[in-house]
Amino acid sequence: MRILWLVLLTAATLAGQRTELPKIEEWKGKTILVFTPHPDDDTFGAGGTLALLAKNGNRIVIAIYTNDDKGSNDLEMNSQRLAAIRKAEEEVACGILGIPKENILWMGHHDGMLEYVNSLALVEQATAIIRKVQPYAIFSIDPGREDVRWHKTDHRMAAMNSIDAVRAAEWHLYFPNHRLSQGLQPWKPEWVVLFYTKPSDANIWVDIDSVAELKVKAAAAHVSQWEPSIHKYRPDWDPADLGKFMAGFKARMSKKNGRYVEAFRVARY
Repeated sequence: MRILWLVLLTAATLAGQRTELPKIEEWKGKTILVFTPHPDDDTFGAGGTLALLAKNGNRIVIAIYTNDDKGSNDLEMNSQRLAAIRKAEEEVACGILGIPKENILWMGHHDGMLEYVNSLALVEQATAIIRKVQPYAIFSIDPGREDVRWHKTDHRMAAMNSIDAVRAAEWHLYFPNHRLSQGLQPWKPEWVVLFYTKPSDANIWVDIDSVAELKVKAAAAHVSQWEPSIHKYRPDWDPADLGKFMAGFKARMSKKNGRYVEAFRVARY
């Protein structure tokens, strides 16, 4: 299943000039489902595009695989407290982008442990979410980038699992209990949109210049992910640290023709 999907995505990339690709920034009234391994990758990878989609009246649902309860160097921090902090930060960040907290789905897995979750149960969980949400498009992490494939275990698993779930959700004989006991019908999205993609694989660049500041503010809402809070937690920013962070984050954002953009690998499903 994964090999087939990777072939399809590669073919779509190579055939980009022959395939009519969507103008994501023009979507209106659609339902968008985003699978993200941690409560921050949605902002970092696609925050500007999500802000544009929210402004255009699209319904955005964020499904988060893990509770991000491990990534702190503060020796006084514990996992339960960190998970609660990260949850609150995600809600603030999504609010800045225009996504209500009621649209955030927590899949409930521990940070760094996604590859040890039962793989059948994990793909069934994601498949059920797709069938329930019935999205026009699904955003997820691109499985082809080097740090996804080799270093980021939660990213790797989320990327592959989401692609498997897209495939399974279409066919009623995958997890038939969804339809028989939960009333969830098979579902096929129109588009799969992959973020954190390699620049050489990107076939769409969304102009986020008008919402670049929102993306930066949403990234800054994840206070515990950055220095100095990642070493000694504090719930807010010192103004000098915040200014430095926001300038540095914006400097790392991609630009095309002098405007801020986000790159994606997109395939019609």
